[in-house]
Amino acid sequence: MRPAFKNAYFNLSKSLNPNPKIPIFFPLHAFLPLPTFQSPTFRFGSGSFRTPSPSSVSLCSSSMAGGGEAQAPTSSPSLEKQFEDFRVQLQESGSLRERIRAVVMEIESTTRLMYASLLLVHQSRPTPELLEKAKAQIGVLKELYNRLAEVLRECDGQYYRYHGDWRSETQTVVSLLAFMHWLETGSLLMHSEAEEKLGLNNSGFGLDIEDYLVGLCFMSNELIVPLQPRYVVNQVTAGDYDCPRKVLKFLTDLHAAFRMLNLRNDFLRKKFDGMKYDLRRVEEVYYDVKIRGLTANGDPIGEQGNHGES
Repeated sequence: MRPAFKNAYFNLSKSLNPNPKIPIFFPLHAFLPLPTFQSPTFRFGSGSFRTPSPSSVSLCSSSMAGGGEAQAPTSSPSLEKQFEDFRVQLQESGSLRERIRAVVMEIESTTRLMYASLLLVHQSRPTPELLEKAKAQIGVLKELYNRLAEVLRECDGQYYRYHGDWRSETQTVVSLLAFMHWLETGSLLMHSEAEEKLGLNNSGFGLDIEDYLVGLCFMSNELIVPLQPRYVVNQVTAGDYDCPRKVLKFLTDLHAAFRMLNLRNDFLRKKFDGMKYDLRRVEEVYYDVKIRGLTANGDPIGEQGNHGES
């Protein structure tokens, strides 16, 4: 086989080059078949990975060149519609919340006026003239809560979604109304009475029970330890020695009523726990007044008895 291949090689070279002085050489690998390229295989753990062959790479590049640039993936119409609905809902909710906060700011401003008027009660005995200025703001509050109810009618069934925007202000309003009611009548402002003063109803926009209870706890602080001078101590200083007894009886009944409730460990429970310290301070003032033998008109008990005998 090899001699025959050698003779054919020389015969071909002789026919192509008659002049033997100028030899022409043909590489033998030109007559041999090209070896097939085997891509190396790499093993990783239990699997294997084979690198792409040059032919497959050239085919892929030619197909991409012929087809043009790759198209970017587009989102589905249902996904776009969903987030478009979300955008509209959030925009409407933000606009509604801004309107609510505008009314709440007016409520807060009105309560500040009421509180400033009631601060005069701590300086002297409460008189109808002192309460009239504070009571004049109740009509303003009623109108503001009616405006707030009109805004919430646009989102029926979502009362508690926006309740946090006016919760704190409503609790302050209840505490001031309850304090004024106690100054006038010496009794507790009931939940239905508070709703009536504010023009609220249970069907659409009512007074939340927890807001009412927290307001009562704030009111007990107002009687004992307000931000300004204490009411009971100042009344005793002004000569009203029967005030500690009245406040003590009222807070004792209120504290006993609160103990009927099974309160969770939340803000309301913390305010209720603080009521017992208010009750204790009233007891101390009442004890000081009683041990000194002072009566309701400011005379000691012994002197009152001597005046009676004479």
